[in-house]
Amino acid sequence: MFLIGITGGIGCGKSTVARLCRDAGLAVIDADEISREVTLPGGTAIAPIIEKFGKTMVNTEGGLDRSKMAKLAFGDRKVLDQLSQIIHREVITEMKRRIDGHVQKKTKALVLDVPIPVKQGFRDTVDQVWVVWADENVRIDRLRGRGVTEEEARRRMAMQMTKDEYEEIADRMIDNNQDYVQLVDQVEALLKQELGNRGIRFESLQKTDVLAEKIVSAEEDKADVMTDE
Repeated sequence: MFLIGITGGIGCGKSTVARLCRDAGLAVIDADEISREVTLPGGTAIAPIIEKFGKTMVNTEGGLDRSKMAKLAFGDRKVLDQLSQIIHREVITEMKRRIDGHVQKKTKALVLDVPIPVKQGFRDTVDQVWVVWADENVRIDRLRGRGVTEEEARRRMAMQMTKDEYEEIADRMIDNNQDYVQLVDQVEALLKQELGNRGIRFESLQKTDVLAEKIVSAEEDKADVMTDE
């Protein structure tokens, strides 16, 4: 099984690239989705979060108060690291379980969509790391379009890895500074190069009707408030 890891900083568009891979017929494991699951009421990360940060970080339903936790974490690197460690441990455990399931099903190509490219459970697991990147001003504009203030966007970006740090771990870099069509072209080219050379089939992203529909969908997504992409 060929395993691709997709990552990138906030506002760079990693989840959009992962979604394009899904549109091409690849199976995708979304670490953000898993992180939400483990922090829901009864989730495996709730008890250690309470133990570390107290019950004030849990909402009335018993799940993580994401807004309150984000304000605390993105203002203090130490707190962010502690929270990430707790959640990553649970996410990686579940990711491994899902990867094993795909191995048993003999899936030919699998994508891991991961916001923070930790070594254990991600970089030591995938065959290639695809980093999605965009310039600072582009990222800020995207985040402001999702309801995040410029100040908050800059604070969150400052807490994450730099472009140089991402480039050090990247096998492939995807430039997402331009429009959606150019992003699709890059992803299509990578899929042809990496999957085609391995004899793995995928659905083309270049079909006129499909691409038009995806462009509309991408424009609608700009209104969504996201903190992980």
